Amino acid sequence: MIIKSAAFVCSNTKVSALPPPVMPEYAFIGRSNVGKSSLINKLVNQHGLAKTSQKPGKTQLINHFLVNNEWYIVDLPGYGYAKVSKSSREKWEKFIRNYIQKRESLQCIMVLIDSRLEPQQIDLDFCYWLGEIQIPFVLIFTKSDKQSATKTSKNVSLFRKALQQWFEEVPPAFVTSAESGQGKDQVLDFISQTNHDFVMPVLQKTTQPQDQ
Repeated sequence: MIIKSAAFVCSNTKVSALPPPVMPEYAFIGRSNVGKSSLINKLVNQHGLAKTSQKPGKTQLINHFLVNNEWYIVDLPGYGYAKVSKSSREKWEKFIRNYIQKRESLQCIMVLIDSRLEPQQIDLDFCYWLGEIQIPFVLIFTKSDKQSATKTSKNVSLFRKALQQWFEEVPPAFVTSAESGQGKDQVLDFISQTNHDFVMPVLQKTTQPQDQ
């Protein structure tokens, strides 16, 4: 896939206020400071599109970026370790769950995992939850440039082995680096292939808010 354009569209805290679900969407999520914004910027060839920060928990909104005028990258708040109040964290988690479970045009969750770490329970639990609610997801291991390929392969294998205890078939995995560009083409090819199977949702009018 060739990236011709990428633009910020909107930020929201309510599922009901999101853009009409008429294009395929791919939501990127992971632990705070996993390198999500840097990877998004690398994928679309724009250094400052998604805002990066060394401070965990900076992304607190659902951010939509329109790519090639054909599909959306959705930047979701990171989970875990953000220094925020319990009430704020619970509020974020609620609207993230609402988005994941109710968004008609969501094609896949891109779960970002720090490749430098052995399997973390918080990442495994999130994957287990996606499996329970039957939401398609893939694993994207980040920061591969920070260590040897051998170490990365070992941690990827350990994570996939942990998932095999719960899943008959482990989702696809991509090893990436926002610095070197490793894995960029593979992720974009996956998105391109998935876009071909996108079916426009049948939108139903309702008087009930989607995110109560």
